[in-house]
Amino acid sequence: MKNLPGLAFLLFAATTIFSCRSTKSIQTAMSKKDSVQVVVPDSTGRNDSLKFIHNVYSGVQNNRIDFETFSAKVKVDFEGSDGKKNDFNAFIRLRKDSVMWVSVNALLGIEAFRVLITPDSVKVMNKLDKVIQLRSVSYLKEITKLPFTFRELQDLIIGNPIYFDSNIVSYRKSPESLTILNVGDLFKHLLTLNPETMVVQHSKLDDVDPIRARTADISYGDYETRDGKPFSTFRKITVSEKSKLDIEMKFKQFDFNVPLNFPFSIAKNYKLQ
Repeated sequence: MKNLPGLAFLLFAATTIFSCRSTKSIQTAMSKKDSVQVVVPDSTGRNDSLKFIHNVYSGVQNNRIDFETFSAKVKVDFEGSDGKKNDFNAFIRLRKDSVMWVSVNALLGIEAFRVLITPDSVKVMNKLDKVIQLRSVSYLKEITKLPFTFRELQDLIIGNPIYFDSNIVSYRKSPESLTILNVGDLFKHLLTLNPETMVVQHSKLDDVDPIRARTADISYGDYETRDGKPFSTFRKITVSEKSKLDIEMKFKQFDFNVPLNFPFSIAKNYKLQ
């Protein structure tokens, strides 16, 4: 979509991350230094390891944030492939599995874009150029070349790990950190956790198919506990391609489970694209 260089992260973060392709070979996330190993000396040790992995997976799932509604003010800083740095404020409203509303402010606090995403549709209102864009949610799938759904998008915003399941094939544990390797149908997922709380510190995704060579790093920090769940108020995302895209999100305000509305009325003088 035109004129959405920064908003592309907030609304199509997975699009930006996972549609990055390079005609050259780029470093994969599962490089030798990132690989995790566990040595299992015998059947007893193997049983202990499987039990440990099960407990780790349960701990990560325990920290998943469940909610009915979510709202936030987010400061976004990003540096594109041209080396230019940009920033903007975004206001996000989300009703679980139903609708996401985003308002993006330009300079002087003027609203530049308003976006409404549902499990079936994507609507973008460019208030500066008075243009409205209407797309099916399949638009996201076409761009990402992934079975990308509304749920992945909302998990990315909330801070729940994406493309993560119980197929943990190995781990490495130290007093300071715990690293687990999850291999799914699409991605190898190297997840670094706090070994005591199982809170996610870092996520590194790389294609299972090395020919596609997509890779992304997501760091989580500045956790605050809300309703007994840890919420990351700082995210840093690095996307490796021929060049690098760096994005930072700082959640200045956020609330769960408060009444919300999602205004999106289209003026008659807007042009449809």
